[in-house]
Amino acid sequence: MFSRPLTAGDLCIRETVVVPPTLALQEAARLMREQHVGALVAVDETPRGRVPVGMLTDRDIVTAVVAKDVSLHGLRVADVMSDNPLVAREDDTLLDVLSAMQRRGVRRVPVTSDAGVLEGVLALDDVLGVIAEQLQAVIAAMQAGRQRELRLRS
Repeated sequence: MFSRPLTAGDLCIRETVVVPPTLALQEAARLMREQHVGALVAVDETPRGRVPVGMLTDRDIVTAVVAKDVSLHGLRVADVMSDNPLVAREDDTLLDVLSAMQRRGVRRVPVTSDAGVLEGVLALDDVLGVIAEQLQAVIAAMQAGRQRELRLRS
């Protein structure tokens, strides 16, 4: 059927918005708005590259700050982000990554190289887009089959 299973590297978005954990939370929120993203990857800059150390989502900001009426003044990304994020390797199969996402209750995961360097982000939205595309191909094949049958029977 398929030559190989889909992997995290096949589906991840390579253009990823990153921030240092020390960035002011208000600046991170502004960056989310400007870049039209709902999540930022907090990274440490290392000699080998950017290593993910946390994820900051718009939901994190709402639940940890806005809903609790906490002042943004002085807050940093590290104060609100989910640290020790679930990370997928580029060659992890999609099914394995989805299973891990379900266990951890997350919708986005940083995708790294074998060396742990950030390569992209895999979001459930991206997976749904691929599945929807494949379902459209199945529907088109079914419709073509029905049309062929109708032509043969007429």
